[in-house]
Formats: sequence, C-alpha cells, structure tokens
Amino acid sequence: MKAAIATLDGIVVKRPRPRKYRRQNLCLDKGYDFPEIQREVVKRRYVPHMRQRGEKKHRSDSRKRRRWVVERTNSWHNRFRKLLVRYEKKSDNYLGLVQLACCMIVYRRILLG
Repeated sequence: MKAAIATLDGIVVKRPRPRKYRRQNLCLDKGYDFPEIQREVVKRRYVPHMRQRGEKKHRSDSRKRRRWVVERTNSWHNRFRKLLVRYEKKSDNYLGLVQLACCMIVYRRILLG
C-alpha cells in the first residue's frame, strides 16, 4: 500500500490543476482496493476508478479493451529472437539491434498500416 502512495508522490511530470469540468482520473485494479489508498487518491485530487475485491467481471461490458502501449511495443520487440534472449555481450551491439528492430517495426507499420 505504501508503494502506491509513494508512486503518486513521485510523479515527475507536473500535472495540470484539476478543475470541475476537467477531472484527473486514476484507474486501479483490485489489488489497490483498500480504504487507505482510496483516501490518499482522493486527497491528491484524483477521481478513483477501481474494481472492488470479490467483484466479478461483467460479460456485457461493451467498452473496447486496449493494450498498454508499452506492452504492445514489448510484444513487437519479442518477435525478434535475438532481442528476446540477449546473446550480445557488448551493450553497443545490443543497442544497435534494438534500433534496427525499431526501424523494422516502423517500416512494417507504414507499409502494412
């Protein structure tokens, strides 16, 4: 619980002041469903959105599911076997392979859409 509060306090990017018409939302999963965390989130002027422990998923939930950008990008990088298991000993060679993989990913996204 303390790590969640420390993470909120350690945000580096300055966030805009919350206003009535433009609120700051914070989405959390069931692991953060504690009264202390919810109290601290509200104290920091976020609107908490979290599932309650013991709550089941609703099948009629019509909202579109999205993968996080970081997870999707890591998945694309994992398709390159040489990056998935790091065989390179020199960090410069590994960095070059990562950059080459990024170029190939962008090239494929441009061509295939």
